[in-house]
Amino acid sequence: MTNEKPISKEPKDLNEQMNERKYLGKDSMPELSEEVKKEMEKRKEELDKVQKFIVKKYPFTIAVGILPPQSVPKIEEEEDIPEAEKKEKRTHILVLVPEEQFKNIPKLKKEIVDYSKNIKPKLWFHIITPVDIWNFYMDARYDLSTAIAMAFPLYDKGLLGALRVAEVHKNLVIRKFEKYVSSYVIAGSLVRGTATKTSDVDVFIIIDDTDVKRMPRLELRERLRGIIYGYLADAAAIAGVKNKLEPQIYLLTDFWEAVKDAHPVMFTFIRDGIPLYDRGTFIPWKLLLKMGKIKPSPEAIDMFMSMGDKVEKTAKRRLLDIVVGDVYWGVITPAQALLMLYGLPPPVPKETAQIFKETFVEKEKILEKKYADILDKIIKIYKDYEHGKITEITGSEVDELIKDTDDFIKRMKKLREEIEKVSQKNIIEQIESDVFKLLENLFGKKSKNELVEIFERELVKKGKMPIKMLQILKDIEKAMKEFKSGKIKKHDIENARKDAAILINHLIDYGQRCDLITIDKSRMQIMLKSGEKAELIITDAGAFLVRGSTISKILHNSNKLESATIEQFESAVSAQKGKLQTKTDPKIFQILIKELGDFEIII
Repeated sequence: MTNEKPISKEPKDLNEQMNERKYLGKDSMPELSEEVKKEMEKRKEELDKVQKFIVKKYPFTIAVGILPPQSVPKIEEEEDIPEAEKKEKRTHILVLVPEEQFKNIPKLKKEIVDYSKNIKPKLWFHIITPVDIWNFYMDARYDLSTAIAMAFPLYDKGLLGALRVAEVHKNLVIRKFEKYVSSYVIAGSLVRGTATKTSDVDVFIIIDDTDVKRMPRLELRERLRGIIYGYLADAAAIAGVKNKLEPQIYLLTDFWEAVKDAHPVMFTFIRDGIPLYDRGTFIPWKLLLKMGKIKPSPEAIDMFMSMGDKVEKTAKRRLLDIVVGDVYWGVITPAQALLMLYGLPPPVPKETAQIFKETFVEKEKILEKKYADILDKIIKIYKDYEHGKITEITGSEVDELIKDTDDFIKRMKKLREEIEKVSQKNIIEQIESDVFKLLENLFGKKSKNELVEIFERELVKKGKMPIKMLQILKDIEKAMKEFKSGKIKKHDIENARKDAAILINHLIDYGQRCDLITIDKSRMQIMLKSGEKAELIITDAGAFLVRGSTISKILHNSNKLESATIEQFESAVSAQKGKLQTKTDPKIFQILIKELGDFEIII
């Protein structure tokens, strides 16, 4: 049993708790006044002792609370307290015990009174059971039931808190649109006596739609539903409890229809529900049900009986839905994930089995064929199920599918490790290829060791490349050696990939700068007498003259200017990248003068 903490010894904490009891309605619920709060502060230690005594001596106690002073006159009238004793200033304490302790209440009361007789001002104890509370509601004695719900808890297993949040929510709802609320009823664990401090509170709210003329009935329900749900957080904050309200909202006409058809949910609701508010609708239903006057129609009996006839078929169908659906997604999703890990885009489901087999069984040879067959089999079963070719499934088939799925998933976990090894190998090989291919483009075809030495001598030591790039290059070489020896770790490969990307970017930038320099040194502009400008580009394949959109060439060992295509020009310029400047033959200028007349070199 979990006991609620005693009253805090800090005055402000108690006040904060009292404020949480505040009700935000037109007709305020009973609430402790500031004067009473101050008085309680003085007596909190004594009240704490009384609460501990009750809970320790009677562990079955459901709740102990202080009744609001505003409700005291009505409570005293209810218990027929003598006038002489009414004049004494007393604090009224509620003690809630299980129904099975009803016969022992006189004895319990005497023992509790004897224990607390020396406390001043005197305490008056009201020992009741949950059944008494429900009877107050059934008799529409809301003054008493509300006082109990709003009692300040000294100890509570959950019933008082759950009842309090329901009361607060009810009053917020009724204050907003009382004319539409026919009944506000609690049910579930709260009424059964099994509510805890975190139990959901089942609430049924019946909306009267019999006098609605200016909007459709369903629109009325949805509008009110939004407001009702909007008050849930407010009610929980005001009540200061963790219990969550779970309202179900019905239109009155729909509810009548469900009762007429003897819907089991409605029967249970009417039988067990307790109205916190009722405009003469719910209680008559409850009494008629108790008298056996609410009976299902012949049509309802036929409907419920037919539901039994469908049990076997429905159960098989649901089993098929669950098993086939879960099994299908249980294999298709990991298969697609591994294909993505391998580096392929995720295929559509119908192509997954074929690509899976081609990749891992046939190409990489790292997976046994039977697992590709399991995947293919399950996909086909699912497609047959989707197209209605399979309508039920046997227990043995379910067992076989589950076994195959289990084997498949276990093998996929191992396959992932193998794919990661293949992926790591591909990454390392790609890094090696990309880096040293760029170095060969810059320095010619040489051994890797020679390329590293030239890189250090020509680029790093001459300040053309950051020194960090040399370290990256050496780290890449180290990662390659460790991978081949099987000593490399996964994060080292990832680091090598990131570092290689940095080095490759630097090498590409350097190569492009070299190409631009080479091209610029072999390029010059000339001005003809006519004022027309042209560009002369010297390459190993010959000299090219670009005049507007016309391209001409002067080939080696040629004495004249000939027409050239854009492809010839681009091929010659591309082949010139990275090479030393080509020596300009003076013969070229003689041919140009012969063909174009005098000209001036301006760049």
